[in-house]
Amino acid sequence: MNVLLFILALMISFIIVRIGAIAFQLTGLDWSLASFQALSCFSGTGFTTKEAELITGHPQRRKIASALIILGNIVLVLLIATLANSLRVEMLVKNTVPLIHWAYPASAAPWINLAVIILTILITYRIMISTKLDVKLTNFLRARLVKNEIIKPVSFEELVVATGGYGISKVEVCNSSPILDTLLMDSKLRAQDITVLAIERGGEIIPNPSAHTKISLKDSLICFGKLENIRKTIYVVPE
Repeated sequence: MNVLLFILALMISFIIVRIGAIAFQLTGLDWSLASFQALSCFSGTGFTTKEAELITGHPQRRKIASALIILGNIVLVLLIATLANSLRVEMLVKNTVPLIHWAYPASAAPWINLAVIILTILITYRIMISTKLDVKLTNFLRARLVKNEIIKPVSFEELVVATGGYGISKVEVCNSSPILDTLLMDSKLRAQDITVLAIERGGEIIPNPSAHTKISLKDSLICFGKLENIRKTIYVVPE
């Protein structure tokens, strides 16, 4: 029974991570990056990457990441509990095939259970990553998310292109921003290899703003440049 719960938890984990990856992709991330970040959030490992600001600097992605982290912790506890119970002295062979349990000593039970678990993990993994099944499952989950408006696809200006550390980022100017109330020409953004493509102000878009445009509180700057520089120069956590 514990082995079955372990397998079920593994399958649920795969589906949750896939939903998270699809959700990230719908917000504008590249599929490979979306998949990695979803797995990182769910497992709690490998999240401190150069692309992490693409998650932390985006409200909708932060919600997705928070849900993945919480669900990941819950499933992790379930996996540990079921794995621990599966390795108890009670033999899996005895519980499932009573006619042959006499052939196995009690001391071998944990090893038998562990072998069965490893085998089932490999089989489950091979089934879940099957190309046809993977594509069908991904398309089905994506259609459900869009149809139910759980995640709305982003508009064009929010799409991120991460290549060699460069990309497009949308950052809101807060009270503690070092470029608040300065002109674009005085902000020294170009010196940091950052180009402001547009400014969103009061629901309106100012495309290709001039060098004399003043940066105001609550402005959303749509910038292209090295994402690390954008985060250090413009993105400041509001006080």
